[in-house]
Amino acid sequence: MMNTPFELGPIGQISRSVKSIEQANAWYGGVLGLKHMYSFGKLSFFECGGTRLFLEERETPVPESVLYLRVSDINRGYDELRSRGIEFDNAPHLIHRHADGLEEWMAFFKDPEGRHLAIMSQVLPPAAP
Repeated sequence: MMNTPFELGPIGQISRSVKSIEQANAWYGGVLGLKHMYSFGKLSFFECGGTRLFLEERETPVPESVLYLRVSDINRGYDELRSRGIEFDNAPHLIHRHADGLEEWMAFFKDPEGRHLAIMSQVLPPAAP
């Protein structure tokens, strides 16, 4: 696998800030009919045709969306993009662990205009012996 060229996958997630997570859940789920995946705290996630929609409650919503690009191996993607001159805000890190053990990992960086992007990967932890 290390000999195959590194390639970014499709956009995996787009984020939006909202004033009220309850109102947004009702609208995106009830009105638009998007499938609600899960929520925790002031965050909600919906399935949107293969792309995950991430809603975050903020007192003052921000106008930009974060583009999240799927990679099969987040550490390899991080190393490859750093070798291309990308400066990351942080190293790949665990964002959330689901009840079934599936982990969400991300690492954030900025485009030349200062807007955030992220690489993301879903990882199943190794099975216990």
